[in-house]
Amino acid sequence: MISLFRRSLDSWIVRGFFVLMTVAFVGWGISGSLTQLGGSPSWVAKVGAETIQLPAFQTEYQRALAQQQHNLPAGQEASPDLRQTVGQQTLQRMIAQAALAVELKKLGIVTPNDAVAAAARAMPAFRGPDGAFSKSTFDTVLRSNGFTEARFLAELRADIAQRQLLSAVTGSASAPDAEVRPLYDSEFEKRSADMATFPLSTAPEPPTPDKAALQRWYDNHPDSYATPEFRRIKAIELSPQSLAPEITIKDDELRAAYQEHKAEFETPAKRSAEVISTPDETQAKALAARWHDTPDWTAMQAAARADGAAAIMQDDATEVQFPDPDLAKAVFSATADSVSEPVKGALGWFVVKVTKVDPGMETTFDQAKESLRARLLAGKAADLMYDRANKIDQLLGNGTSLDALPGDLGLAGVAGTLDAAGETQAGTPAPIPGSAELKAALIAAAFQAHQGDPPQLTEVQTPSTGGSAYYALAVENVIPPGKKAFDAVKDQVTDDWKQDQRRRTQDHAATTMMIAVKGGQSFSDAATVAGVTPRLSPLVTRNQGNSDMPPELQRVLFGLKKAETTMVETSDGFVVAQLAEVVTPDAAADKTGYDQARAAITQSVQNDLATVFVDAVQQQTNPQTNRTAFNSVVQAQ
Repeated sequence: MISLFRRSLDSWIVRGFFVLMTVAFVGWGISGSLTQLGGSPSWVAKVGAETIQLPAFQTEYQRALAQQQHNLPAGQEASPDLRQTVGQQTLQRMIAQAALAVELKKLGIVTPNDAVAAAARAMPAFRGPDGAFSKSTFDTVLRSNGFTEARFLAELRADIAQRQLLSAVTGSASAPDAEVRPLYDSEFEKRSADMATFPLSTAPEPPTPDKAALQRWYDNHPDSYATPEFRRIKAIELSPQSLAPEITIKDDELRAAYQEHKAEFETPAKRSAEVISTPDETQAKALAARWHDTPDWTAMQAAARADGAAAIMQDDATEVQFPDPDLAKAVFSATADSVSEPVKGALGWFVVKVTKVDPGMETTFDQAKESLRARLLAGKAADLMYDRANKIDQLLGNGTSLDALPGDLGLAGVAGTLDAAGETQAGTPAPIPGSAELKAALIAAAFQAHQGDPPQLTEVQTPSTGGSAYYALAVENVIPPGKKAFDAVKDQVTDDWKQDQRRRTQDHAATTMMIAVKGGQSFSDAATVAGVTPRLSPLVTRNQGNSDMPPELQRVLFGLKKAETTMVETSDGFVVAQLAEVVTPDAAADKTGYDQARAAITQSVQNDLATVFVDAVQQQTNPQTNRTAFNSVVQAQ
């Protein structure tokens, strides 16, 4: 039994429990679930000759619901409306897939065994250490993800056939330039601004306040000097980590998982570069020579345009993102901050200057081993957790206290006093075991429950460990919030008062400058009067910022007109800014970016066509649904 709860309830205790089950609990199993399902309908929907069986729908529904619960606040359960919505979406998706299966049979579209085998062998997840397909890796990966070989190959076969059918329907769709150009211009337009910053740290030191001023500040900001509500709780957790001593993970399983998810552990090298492109070698040499003598990029852009050449910037791009392979090779072999010699490529001659180098990185197997172990542990623990959770839920429902739960269920117990931020009365983080998501959910639940409420087992999705976990808690005592004595926080009150004075001073200075600029004074003159040095910000797009541009300014920059002035408050002060430059993207010189915009819109059009086609096919099959079976899954708690 979990006897630790009977001791030291005001100190934090964390421990796992693994002892033999007592004879009294040897009868447990799934008989209760079977009784509930006895006599239930066996199908949820019929689509032509295809039938969606209840177990298949239940599996897909639970997976979809788990994804939705991940987006809810920690500790919050899915509402009946959300469960209904997820159920309807899941059923509609399965009906659409079944309708496509009917259409495939009607058209006689069959995926040959060779095609299925080739697709499986080509998947990176199934490659061994030598980079070739490995049957042992294949078996391990399937087992780790809960697939049999037959089930996986059947789903792969259906997926290939459906893709073939839908590609025939949507393959001819293409986005016209009239739709692509506005999206491209919006996505890749760049802007910069003249900025004048007013940091709080440079404000004059405020005078020492008298006691009356401090008292007023203290009285007007009670929340800043309040002690939070504390709650003393006891809780149990069931998680992959608490079950770890019962689960074996072999090294070959870890290596197979590493191969499967290798892309997650590799960050490709990236470079930023300034590029001048011209079809003429002689012109390229002349521009390169000029660039050596005139390192200013703005001047080189003007010179290139004057000579009929193109001057473009590529920011944080991988090698494959450069439009010309020879250009990419030149950029990734060039020395940073130096102008290259002209390079001939398929699209002309290029002169490049690399302005930023990100070498990329690779996480080795040894470095990734523990995160992989946690991922595999979550997968292997899923069935065991489900079985244990049913037992715990039944016990709690029968009135068993947390103290009296058997000790061999793989539980971790925790007890102590904490506030809503998860800190103890000593101001340190409460030592709650488990993943970050589980901790957050437990803490949130502790402040939603009432003292005396019976503990209820609650499931929490834990993406950081690739699975889920359970907890149940009871609130034993509630310590109401209070207020710290003035003398105990006088130094903090003084610091807060002074910081507010600095903020007021800089707010006034920045506002005065903005009014002056809007009144007709030049930005530089107004900055001089304000005693600050203006500077030109780097060019940014709507979605790609720069560390030298405050994000608060970037958010409003693209709503300004040329030479319009604005003011924003940042985390450390104020910024006055005036839109200085708007660079319209050159689609002819940026084939990669334009093609990306076209691909995005084309994909949207193809998706719409696929939706219309699937709806039409679905209507032809006249699907029937069994609401009783549907509700038996969706309304189950």
